[in-house]
Amino acid sequence: MAATLFTLPSAPSPSTFPSSSTTVKHLTAFTTKPTVPIHVTKRNICLSAAFVHSPTTDPPPEVQTFWQWLQDQGVVSAKSPVRPGMVPEGLGLIAKKDISRNEVVLEIPNRFWINQDAVAASEIGSVCSGLKPWISVALFLIREKLKEDSQWRVYLDILPEFTDSTVFWSEEELAELQGTQLLSTTLGVKEYVQNEFLKVEEEIILPNKQLFPAPITVDDFFWAFGILRSRAFSRLRGQNLVLIPLADLINHSPSITTEDYAWEIKGAGLFSRDLLFSLRSPLSVKAGEQVLIQYDLNKSNAELALDYGFVESKSERNAYTLTLEISESDPFFGDKLDIAETNGLGETAYFDIVLGRPLPPALIPYLRLVALGGSDAFLLESIFRNTIWGHLDLPVSRANEELICRVVCDACKAALSGYHTTIEEDEKLMEGGNLDPRLEIAVGIRAGEKKVLQQIDEIFKERESELDELEYYQERRLRDLGLVGEQGEIIFWETK
Repeated sequence: MAATLFTLPSAPSPSTFPSSSTTVKHLTAFTTKPTVPIHVTKRNICLSAAFVHSPTTDPPPEVQTFWQWLQDQGVVSAKSPVRPGMVPEGLGLIAKKDISRNEVVLEIPNRFWINQDAVAASEIGSVCSGLKPWISVALFLIREKLKEDSQWRVYLDILPEFTDSTVFWSEEELAELQGTQLLSTTLGVKEYVQNEFLKVEEEIILPNKQLFPAPITVDDFFWAFGILRSRAFSRLRGQNLVLIPLADLINHSPSITTEDYAWEIKGAGLFSRDLLFSLRSPLSVKAGEQVLIQYDLNKSNAELALDYGFVESKSERNAYTLTLEISESDPFFGDKLDIAETNGLGETAYFDIVLGRPLPPALIPYLRLVALGGSDAFLLESIFRNTIWGHLDLPVSRANEELICRVVCDACKAALSGYHTTIEEDEKLMEGGNLDPRLEIAVGIRAGEKKVLQQIDEIFKERESELDELEYYQERRLRDLGLVGEQGEIIFWETK
């Protein structure tokens, strides 16, 4: 029986953009939203704390130029309800007037979107047509950034050079994530991005030097990756990866508990084929306050740290992924795999455990299936194929239940030994305050993971202490046949 707590594929599927999942069990489709965490750029859009915390202060010249450009292009006007401004997160959208809940604050026409259509219409469109969407947009961003006369110059000038996402951390900073799943994921993502760069450099950049005259480095590629990861909108009608200038300045609020109707794509008019990106405020906002949205209620702190470079203090943001698999060396591998697949699982199954919440419903049945053997193997026979999952919902045998408890507890113990600090030490650091932003993220991540591991360990230890009180398959079967009395005694029928 295998009970590996975390595995990371060597690379994501070629058709996907690497994205975090809850503690990032694997790299799935691109599903991020925009933010601008602390701005530290080569153009010094990084100001003193006193300046940054004043939304009424005029933004830097680059931002003012960007705002004027939007006005000149007719995207915004003097009547627009929001404007860019400096906020604790860096740049944000400030209400120019009182804004009502669900009121539209921005509408950006599709000619100002940066997406696959923009790439296709550009000079590099023909050589990027077969690339993954995020890679083609990344190349477009890099090329435009290197062009002094780019039509996107004023937008590119306000973009940060990096964020606090863990993909930009130094080795010393990453060392603070020792033992965490986030560290493994971050290293996997960095390797993936580097490999993708080497491939696109060989196949696209170098053979087309007339299109890419300026040298493009792996650092440029990581910059574009970080921009897309932290700022691109997704889950839009016909658009799965799109940068929306100005709209991407909107920041996240943990206090907003709805994602509904914050943004959408709609037609520009009754007879127009053009599209608009429409952004609404999910809450009422007073003039001078920041307009905020909820990025994703389902993201874990590991995902928030990887995508945007921040974490939250909410307990439900802390998660850990148990990765379980049916070993190919298992003599019943084929039967178990067939049962797993019939019930929507597979050879490997990932279970996200969230702090303070019950275990996923399929976790224990899958554990029992993986551990099934010996005298319990009869349940794998074809006669039980249509009913076995129902049997696995309940304890199979004492031996089976004891095994899953022992394996999970041992795995939790092993995982907890991989951290270089205790929960108490982490909490003391957090209580002290004044931590570097990245250290604060690392402490929050490792403390949260350890709490979830302790929770899992306690659940299975308690379950192990109750083994003698549980009713197992054979006892349930005898009861169904009327062969067990009310007190659990076996009934023997006498014949005359």
